[in-house]
Amino acid sequence: MAVARGGIMNWNRGFSARYYATYVDASTWRDTERFEITGGSISRQLSDLLESATLDCVNYPQNTERWVRVYLDARQDGASEHIPLFTGLAVAPDRDIDGRFITSGVQCYSVLQPAADVLLPRGWYAPVGLAGAEIIRDLLTVTPARVEISPDSPRLKSAIIAENNESNLTMVGKILTAINWRLRILGDGTIQVTSKSTEPIAEFDIFDNDSIEPQLSTKSDWYDCPNVFRAVVGDTYAVARDDDGDSILSVPTRGREVWKEEADCKLNEDETLAEYARRRLKEEQQTSYTAHYDRRFRPNVTVSDFVELRYPAQDLMGVFIVESQSIELGYGARTTEEVEFIR
Repeated sequence: MAVARGGIMNWNRGFSARYYATYVDASTWRDTERFEITGGSISRQLSDLLESATLDCVNYPQNTERWVRVYLDARQDGASEHIPLFTGLAVAPDRDIDGRFITSGVQCYSVLQPAADVLLPRGWYAPVGLAGAEIIRDLLTVTPARVEISPDSPRLKSAIIAENNESNLTMVGKILTAINWRLRILGDGTIQVTSKSTEPIAEFDIFDNDSIEPQLSTKSDWYDCPNVFRAVVGDTYAVARDDDGDSILSVPTRGREVWKEEADCKLNEDETLAEYARRRLKEEQQTSYTAHYDRRFRPNVTVSDFVELRYPAQDLMGVFIVESQSIELGYGARTTEEVEFIR
């Protein structure tokens, strides 16, 4: 949790940054001994363990596994904030020795790592009708991190049975998919089990919230999208075509047909094969538009959050989801981000 002192920080402007880390008591989840870091980076992504970090340290003890927490002290014109950036499990496999001067590259893993290291008992299953978030909280008791669940969690509509080599974390992922929720990890290591974003948590624009550097890249994957879809079940098939002249993907607009066929069709209840073909064509035409950029640090934005971008000259307009994020533990906590267009 960020602690502000002496005024309000304007994160659209520059600030001085200082970093350090502490060991964390696994029983109380509180800081204990402080140690210094000379650099590093924090990486966050939507998949796998959601986040990790690398730290550059002097005389860090080798052959130990400890919980650590990384802090940013930011100062700007009399205002300051003390912000936890990352909490995780740290090991130092490598050391460079120059006489008595020893530098270590410390690898830090997510607070979710213990849930990835534990396999569920054979025959374990998540029962139908239970609140998904409550089951997730139980699965995450293997980590010392605090787990906060939002109210009104959806209940499972069908049981989810553990497969071979099913870990607590992979089951958490399956339950999140079933209830359409997400995990959000705070800098102090708190794990939030909550609904997916619906509104932007921050705005970046060319006016009052200009934080994005002008050099950026964008990518659209519309080229491979079909405009004709054939659904096949046994000897029966149905074909859906996009003949909409206003669509950039349609047969008239492109001047040619781009086909896709599917034989493993999973129809919804009371859905005809023709309806299935039309639905799947629309799904296959959901193009992704992504952007990759560097920006000023913003403490409240993490992966799975929505941000609103308004940079018309760069064709960045609309609401985007943050898919990956990297924070350099250097000047201004420079943040590199990849986002995907939502609406």
